[in-house]
Amino acid sequence: MIAKPDRRRRRRFLWGALSAFTALAIASVVPVAILRTATPPTSAYMIRARVADPATGSPCESISYTWVERSEIAPDLRLAVVLAEDQRFLLHDGFDLRSLRRALREREAGRIRGASTLTQQVAKNLFLWPGPSYLRKGIEAWFTLWIERLWTKQRILTVYLNIAQFGPCIFGAEAASRIFFEVPAVDLKPEQAALLATVLPNQLRLRAHNPGPYALERQAEILDLMATHRGRGHLRGL
Repeated sequence: MIAKPDRRRRRRFLWGALSAFTALAIASVVPVAILRTATPPTSAYMIRARVADPATGSPCESISYTWVERSEIAPDLRLAVVLAEDQRFLLHDGFDLRSLRRALREREAGRIRGASTLTQQVAKNLFLWPGPSYLRKGIEAWFTLWIERLWTKQRILTVYLNIAQFGPCIFGAEAASRIFFEVPAVDLKPEQAALLATVLPNQLRLRAHNPGPYALERQAEILDLMATHRGRGHLRGL
């Protein structure tokens, strides 16, 4: 007679947990579906920058961010960023297992190598917080799955180029282009596009307006890649 109430309590607990999970899942998928076409008014990283900007460590009094459509971003910048950050972008489904295995091998050898795809970076920058955490990586994977299923690759790249941080309190290609080079993003030259792609991994150390030896070397590498891949193969879909 005692076991029946216990079973009922367990059943209620399981139904409650399932209902809570379902509600959270729906609540997370809805903004992804909306942003398939809507312009993001801000991002989690922009909000965080008002407290402590990753590029300086100090709060941003204002954020430089201007949304532009894909047609208003120079093709050279789209190509440079994919070649610098995620060369298999058009081939994977949000997770690049080949790059992940390579990153793990290099970490074992004492070298740090990033393995996040552009889709994962969009999920993190839009919705989440920085820092190594299994919880964050799990939520990031969940958002990545839905972004890949609900958005086109062109939309993912467009959102990334609009919300990525290019400098202190500077988010998006349009703001970066006008601040660093005094031109709109659509008019960027290949050298400028490669330099913007260079600073993406570390805005704390790298500056597009004042590149050091490493940034200039990396810019030259990206320009070589652009010359090799421009208009060829799967990257024509950018």
